[in-house]
Amino acid sequence: MYNILICDDDQDIINALKIYLSDMNYNLFEANDGITAIQVMEREDIHLVLMDITMPEVDGIHAL
Repeated sequence: MYNILICDDDQDIINALKIYLSDMNYNLFEANDGITAIQVMEREDIHLVLMDITMPEVDGIHAL
C-alpha cells in the first residue's frame, strides 16, 4: 500500500483530493503547512507528495 502526503494551506483542496484518492486504498496523510509536512515525512515512509508551493511559514519547495 502506498503512502501519500497531501499538503495545502487550503483545507478544501485537501478534502477534495482525499475524496478522489480514498477509494484507491492509499494511506493518506495531510498537512496544512510546510513544517507539519516535514514532520510527517520524517515519521512516515511517504511514497508521493502532493504539495502546494505557496504556503505560510515554510513553502512547499523548501519543505521538499
